[in-house]
Amino acid sequence: MKFAKTAALFALSSMMSFAMAGDIKPFDQGTFDKLTQEGKPVVLDISAPWCPTCRAQKPIIESLMKQPAYQDVTLMTLDFDTDKPTLKKFKVTMQSTLVAFKGDKEVGRSTGDSTPAGLEALVKKTMN
Repeated sequence: MKFAKTAALFALSSMMSFAMAGDIKPFDQGTFDKLTQEGKPVVLDISAPWCPTCRAQKPIIESLMKQPAYQDVTLMTLDFDTDKPTLKKFKVTMQSTLVAFKGDKEVGRSTGDSTPAGLEALVKKTMN
């Protein structure tokens, strides 16, 4: 009985933390346009699987997106090697680039930063 209660509480807390997390999804122009037109915070994460800096950024960004403070932020991922037309549109020339939007306005950009404080500062710019 005690085990069942513990398991139920753990499952409930896991669901609540998931519900409080920001979205992480592949880039889609229609979704991006809808979110930005609604004034929502969006961060584009441009990475490549072969990039060591991108690999260092990934767990930090994923951890930030799980924090309740960033539950309204949508992180949209783009592949540096395969999404060239979209990257050109956003003037991105290097992998490990993050571009922050508050609504339809770019509010920050970072390339090569893999520090938790730097990445969080960029995400925070979408919230101000």
